[in-house]
Amino acid sequence: MQDLNWNDVRVFLAVADAGQLGRAAQKLKLDPTTLGRRLKRLEQRLEVTLFERSRQGQALTEAGEALLAKAEGMAELARRIEDVSVSHSGLSGTLRLSVSEGFGSQFLAPYLKAFARQHPALTIELVASSGFLSPSRREADIAVMLSRPKAGPVLCRKLSAYRLKLYASHSYVQQNGTPATLADLDQGHRFISYVPDLLYAPELNYLDEFHSGIEAQVRSSSINAQHKLVESGAGIGVLPCFIADRSTGLRAVCPEKFIERSFWIVTHRDTQTLAKVRAGKEWLRQCVAQGRNRLLP
Repeated sequence: MQDLNWNDVRVFLAVADAGQLGRAAQKLKLDPTTLGRRLKRLEQRLEVTLFERSRQGQALTEAGEALLAKAEGMAELARRIEDVSVSHSGLSGTLRLSVSEGFGSQFLAPYLKAFARQHPALTIELVASSGFLSPSRREADIAVMLSRPKAGPVLCRKLSAYRLKLYASHSYVQQNGTPATLADLDQGHRFISYVPDLLYAPELNYLDEFHSGIEAQVRSSSINAQHKLVESGAGIGVLPCFIADRSTGLRAVCPEKFIERSFWIVTHRDTQTLAKVRAGKEWLRQCVAQGRNRLLP
């Protein structure tokens, strides 16, 4: 073990965690061929086979399981050494945050400038998309999700609740009238929502919670696109208040009716004590505290 290259051990850990060479290469930002060569070199030095190829990817052999137990201890020691370094020189490396599209682009983004200035040596990746990267597979350092993960080596904590209402543009209600009650929604109105079979989280299937039987005639997998569609007068849509209330051209429909959802901070159990992860979680809590009135108006 004394002649082992730590970078080769990191490759081994990444493949063991991801289960696939391609995913591991993407995480480490290596060419898959280079990653495979390093893994082969490690196996030759140890004179064992660490993985067996399956249809799903790479599965640990008995020798691989034995190495994993030791390598995880090495990784934890390396993280502690990194934290000692951080305490003297500040945060560095890369912090990847996976968040929903609307929350990332329309709520968090304005706060990011101050966080980046505070940690100039830290590369911050804000992955704001329709879907979430998995902290349990080390695809992200921190994920802000819409529900607690049901399984996996992760820790989660509620970040904040947020409120959603029905919204329409001024031009839409001028042409189609303003529903005075929820029952009036049945009176020939057009609705905008998600594409049902492309929902990336069941918590987004909320149109029916406002009034049973409502169906959307205009659909998009993007909440930002839905926002623009509602602004354009294409129909009535359910939007987070932190997005819609900043649009002067929108008004709440049946404003006494609203629903709430929650954001959850999710981190991998093994990395949640890293200095950069702790800083990222604290920054998220500060953002929510500052924007509380937007999330829960």
